[in-house]
Amino acid sequence: MGNSEAERDDEPVTPAGRLFLQPEMNQIIHCIIGCKNPIDVGAIKSEITNSVMIQHPRFSSLLVRNSHGREHWRKTQVDVDRHVIVFEDPVSGDCAGDEEAVNDYVADLAVSSPLSSDKPLWEMHLLRAHNCMVLRVHHALGDGISLMSMFLECCRRADEPDQRPSIGSVGTSSSDRMNRRRDLWKVVVGMFMMVVFIVEFVLTALWVKDRRTSVSGGAGVELWPRKLVTAKFQLDDMKQVKKVIADATINDVLFGVISSGLSRYLDMRSPNALQDGVKITGLAMVNLRKQPGLQEFSAMMRGNSGIRWGNKFGMLLLPVYYHHSGADPLQYVKTAKKMIDLKKQSLEAHFSYNIGYLVMSTFGAKVASWLNYRIVCNTTFTISNVLGPKEEITIVGNPVTYLRANNTSLPHAITMHMLSYGGRADMQILVAKDIIPDPQILAKCFEDALLQMKEAATEQLGK
Repeated sequence: MGNSEAERDDEPVTPAGRLFLQPEMNQIIHCIIGCKNPIDVGAIKSEITNSVMIQHPRFSSLLVRNSHGREHWRKTQVDVDRHVIVFEDPVSGDCAGDEEAVNDYVADLAVSSPLSSDKPLWEMHLLRAHNCMVLRVHHALGDGISLMSMFLECCRRADEPDQRPSIGSVGTSSSDRMNRRRDLWKVVVGMFMMVVFIVEFVLTALWVKDRRTSVSGGAGVELWPRKLVTAKFQLDDMKQVKKVIADATINDVLFGVISSGLSRYLDMRSPNALQDGVKITGLAMVNLRKQPGLQEFSAMMRGNSGIRWGNKFGMLLLPVYYHHSGADPLQYVKTAKKMIDLKKQSLEAHFSYNIGYLVMSTFGAKVASWLNYRIVCNTTFTISNVLGPKEEITIVGNPVTYLRANNTSLPHAITMHMLSYGGRADMQILVAKDIIPDPQILAKCFEDALLQMKEAATEQLGK
């Protein structure tokens, strides 16, 4: 009878959550929190015990399967001591510094390090020798926007300790305002582009794939050993570039940096091997929620808001084109902006989300997982960008020096996740090290690309 009562109270896992539980797409999010001072283990455990995270049903439920194999969440008592894993000694004896040691540790977690299913699907690793915490959360529990908002509930502003931090706003560009006032012609163009991009999306899922380059992955690469490095940007540098290109966004600049940086790296790895204009397709994860404030997410987590918790994002196929050295650095951003504007107008991200939901509901998780796996195998890299807190923050009174995020490995040889924090933006670059043995050079290619764009923008503004 007890089991029957428990089963009646079980909550079905959402279609998106079921997708991330499939072996081919099994994903764990890693949030890396660097601290200024030594970590107080007792204070961290106390904060977690009293936090909204423990109250949230996703973080206090076991993943169970019924007699038909369907996944459900079942409420359980959380033993915080089982979720907080403490490492007193350095996690790597071969590294020169804390950053490299932590990156190597997370890179090892990125391959074949599942979360135990006999407890809720999250852990906090405390690397005390490196003043660092690594929060591991299964993607089935929520997406980056949901999880960032939940984490910030446990933090306070460094300059105002009584206040919670705020998440940066993407703002609304004038092009977005124009889109709301589009005339009939713009609607027609949008519908045409939607058809074009939907056909492209379907063909990529079935058989069209990128030409092989020295950075290509493929089926099975998700199991290869990984290396993790960090590219570091200043948001002011990105804003400086944004100023000289009408209606550009930070995402436009970021994708221009990716395009330029990959061209630079391919020039080094395989000079004269590629023709100018070779397409390299990226897979971007796009948040489909309105950008809510932290207070709205707090209400959402307590169940008294219409905002939905979980995974709500679409995919965009974003092609970049290889160009030999010497190209105008700002042209990369202009090309990226033009392409991304068309993608927004086409509603491709909404289509991918809804078609994924339809496939999951109609054909089940295995078919949806197969389609997603095919899309990843037929493209070259993954990119995502999550907005973090605008202000510097503390956790249990300990100042946070950096925030970074990444996922476990995919069939791509390169996955990139950028997270902004306090005027900075760190991009974690996770690579298959047998394909890309020198990821630190790749990271420098991205950093140099932005600096060159900034110089060109400063020169243009000074004219």
